[in-house]
Amino acid sequence: MDFSKVKSYISHCWRVLLVTKKPDKIEYKTIVKASGLGIAVIGLIGFLLQLFNQILFS
Repeated sequence: MDFSKVKSYISHCWRVLLVTKKPDKIEYKTIVKASGLGIAVIGLIGFLLQLFNQILFS
C-alpha cells in the first residue's frame, strides 16, 4: 500500500470536513420535506405498479 495515496485521501477527507456545515433549522426542514416527498412518490409508483399488475395478470 502506498503511503502517499493514503495521505492524499486523508487530506481530501479533511478538506471536505472543513467545508461542511451543520444545516440550520429551515434548511433541515426543507431537506426532510423533500426526502419525505420523494419516498412517498416512489412508494405511490410502486403501489400503482403492483395494483396494475394484480388487475391485469390475475
